[in-house]
Amino acid sequence: MGAEQEWDYSFDVVVVGSGNGGLTAALCSHEMGKPDVLVVEKSDLYGGTSSISGGGVWIPCNRYARAAGADDSITAAKTYLRQLISPEEVPEYQLDAYLENGPKMVEFLHQHTRARYESLAHYPDYYTNLDGAMVGHRSMEPETFNADELGEEWRYLRRTHPMMHLAGVIGITQQEAALLIGQQPGWWKIALKLVAAYVVDIPWRLRDRFHRRLATGCAGIARLRASMQDRDIPLWRNTAMTRLVEEQGKVVGIEVKRNGRPLRIQARRAVVLAAGGFEHNQKMREQYLPGPTDHRWSAGTTDNTGDAIQEGMRLGAKMHRLDEAWWCNTISVPGEAIPRLSIMEKSYPGSIMVNPAGQRFSNESQNYMAFQQDTFRVHSAENPCNPSWQIFDANFRASYFVGPLYNSKFRPDWMLPKSYETQGFFAKADSITELAAKISVNPQGLADTVAKVNEYARTGEDPDFHRGESAYDRYYGDPRVTPNPCLGAIDKPPFYAMKVDPGDFGTQGGMVINADAQVIHEEGHVIEGLYAIGNCSAPTLPCYPGPGATLGPAMTFAYQAAKKITGYRD
Repeated sequence: MGAEQEWDYSFDVVVVGSGNGGLTAALCSHEMGKPDVLVVEKSDLYGGTSSISGGGVWIPCNRYARAAGADDSITAAKTYLRQLISPEEVPEYQLDAYLENGPKMVEFLHQHTRARYESLAHYPDYYTNLDGAMVGHRSMEPETFNADELGEEWRYLRRTHPMMHLAGVIGITQQEAALLIGQQPGWWKIALKLVAAYVVDIPWRLRDRFHRRLATGCAGIARLRASMQDRDIPLWRNTAMTRLVEEQGKVVGIEVKRNGRPLRIQARRAVVLAAGGFEHNQKMREQYLPGPTDHRWSAGTTDNTGDAIQEGMRLGAKMHRLDEAWWCNTISVPGEAIPRLSIMEKSYPGSIMVNPAGQRFSNESQNYMAFQQDTFRVHSAENPCNPSWQIFDANFRASYFVGPLYNSKFRPDWMLPKSYETQGFFAKADSITELAAKISVNPQGLADTVAKVNEYARTGEDPDFHRGESAYDRYYGDPRVTPNPCLGAIDKPPFYAMKVDPGDFGTQGGMVINADAQVIHEEGHVIEGLYAIGNCSAPTLPCYPGPGATLGPAMTFAYQAAKKITGYRD
């Protein structure tokens, strides 16, 4: 086995998965001296969960932060992280490799590819009360990109979630989203400018309903894919890996089905697994994740069913943190294929999250990962927190964008589809008691909770969950609301409820790797020829310390893998 004639194709490096990590691994391998690279993608669309994400990349001390004058250091970043992550969770070598090589990866891509980012000056770390935290500049987002630069490949780019599209068709950056959703000063000008550019671009509208201006996650993927096109690096879509091929303890290739046809592909140097997690494998979810759990609540790419992880298991790879995910509330909008992440909406003043008892159970303005972890912590059969409901009033509805509802100025109640109410996603009533009855929530519990929160809004203090006390809380607050920008009264009818599920945007656990992204066997040795990055590897930042804490390590360890594969020295 392994003779040349037994392979249908042969490459130096074969990458499985087309997200940020996979494309970075391919480009770096090419630029570092192994240009014979293939990327295979299971789906008809490329980009994976990276493409539908906000596109943020958390890299302390990156070149864009330095250019903006940020005062940061690797020492400060490590001090911050070690308060959140124990050495038992993430060994020293892995954390050091990430922190030391992340900035090098960013610089390498900047120098060798079309990848370009902007430093998010005002997007804080998620735990700003800790030593070493920063209130900005550790996360980057991709610069916008014109889809027509991809040629015909634009047709196969996985687009970002509808939540990051104005009117469902115009891509917006994270900075624009913060202004638009919160209706901060200048938001109308931004909205009109974006809409006008879309309307007048008739030639492109005849080709695609989406605007040619790409932003967030799909802009990041588009820049990497365009860089691959510049180098003629092939990307095979509709090509699912079915098996890793091993010879004498070394991975030497993969078996795939390409458009339904079985093929054997040799990897002369390495196979890099970058195929995501198992968020849409219900059997694996029930086996490993805390309940309640349902793959229909996940905002991850539906093709992520744990194929690479299961193959790693078959070869004896050591696994870690399979019982965790990248948690985030999601909203399942009738008529949309996958749920939306609910990140910003719950943070604005004048809304709360309640369980079926009508009670709050966490700080709504804290970061989404921590909020969801609180949900699992307090959930029980006696006191369920699923489903939960976002409760708000007419003032909130007029003031802020809320998922597919937008606001009452853009999308008044009469324009909302009837299916929102008939399918139990949304409810409206003239009183809190009536609203509670419509959503099967304890009416007295909800009335008491609303009355309590209204008093908190008056005093500016939330003794129950300390909402609005951290810099992160206040990032999505409204500075026009006093005395606490995260606390507002719910007192103007009609009253509204939107259903929210305990979802995620991918699973967290996977194969344990070394500092070079090589997969470690259960017995402690390296599995030769096999590398893993992204959500099919064990996480480097399981606490989610800031925006882009999945893409940052995925791209960094892709860079590390390429260096090891090629022998490149930076």
